[in-house]
Amino acid sequence: MSKIYDWFEERLEIQAIADDISSKYVPPHVNIFYCLGGITFTCFLVQVATGFAMTFYYRPTVAEAFASVQYIMTDVNFGWLIRSIHRWSASMMVLMMILHVCRVYLTGGFKKPRELTWVTGVLMAVCTVSFGVTGYSLPYDQIGYWAVKIVTGVPDCIPVIGPTVVELLRGGSAVGQGTLTRFYSLHTFVLPLLTAVFMLMHFLMIRKQGISGPL
Repeated sequence: MSKIYDWFEERLEIQAIADDISSKYVPPHVNIFYCLGGITFTCFLVQVATGFAMTFYYRPTVAEAFASVQYIMTDVNFGWLIRSIHRWSASMMVLMMILHVCRVYLTGGFKKPRELTWVTGVLMAVCTVSFGVTGYSLPYDQIGYWAVKIVTGVPDCIPVIGPTVVELLRGGSAVGQGTLTRFYSLHTFVLPLLTAVFMLMHFLMIRKQGISGPL
């Protein structure tokens, strides 16, 4: 094993990377409120794991979506627990994200030279809210249907391009299969990918610039 490790160490300098990760300086003013971002990230990982598990059983069609969710809740082993954890961690993620944004704002963490870190954080906040909107529609029950109908109808008030935006979101003139397909794609592929990219940028900038000092 040592020869294998030495082979990788010679080429990748694994020990130097491990030392950099494990020995980063933490300012003395840091307290528990600086953990809110990490808790948000943990909730995101829980969302990915439980959401991935449910994709094995969920069917993104108007005719089968609600029945497939019922199947997950009643027939799949621990399906009720997985979906419940997904729902609870979603609420926790939104709450922790809001508290994290408030903490960063109140402590001035958005100021020079951390403007881009703030921008990526705001973009992740938009993604988080979008997760909630798209995920709400996936069971395709009465609440989800009417929520999507209202949300996708909001852009209709925009001059000139409003009707086009509505049709793009809905995949047609009315909420239906096209809408569900779009929201499922956004919820399970587009938004997770964007969030992962923004998180990577966010973390790299934090590693480079460090935690902001006290006010």
